[in-house]
Amino acid sequence: MKKTKKKIVKKKKPSVVVKKKTPKARETAREKMIGQHIGYRYDVNLLPDYQKVTSFLKKYIEYMGWDDLNWLEDVHMGYEEGRPAVFDRNANGWVTIPIKIKLPKDQQDRDMIARELLVKFQMSPNHPLVDLKKAYRKGH
Repeated sequence: MKKTKKKIVKKKKPSVVVKKKTPKARETAREKMIGQHIGYRYDVNLLPDYQKVTSFLKKYIEYMGWDDLNWLEDVHMGYEEGRPAVFDRNANGWVTIPIKIKLPKDQQDRDMIARELLVKFQMSPNHPLVDLKKAYRKGH
């Protein structure tokens, strides 16, 4: 009786598919500073709807001589400690929306209210930059 050698066939290991993790979207310096991402960079639906500009903002834009919302396009309603708020870059802080203001459900409407309240706050005597102006104004 002849001994036959059995051929040992090595089975190939199934190839392992390595899924690459998609990197998180890079946060801008401003997004890190304010603690939330700026949505319109990713969603064109968040660009301002000019049909929803408040009457105050229309007058302000006209007075400033702008063709559009200019820097106000970057202003959106956010939240600070669970309360609706708008970020004031000049004061480097959140301005909370008064509780008595009933906010609409539409994001575009909320953003317009945030823009209006921010401009009004920046023009008010309660804005922190008013004290700086008084303290550092030349020729007083």
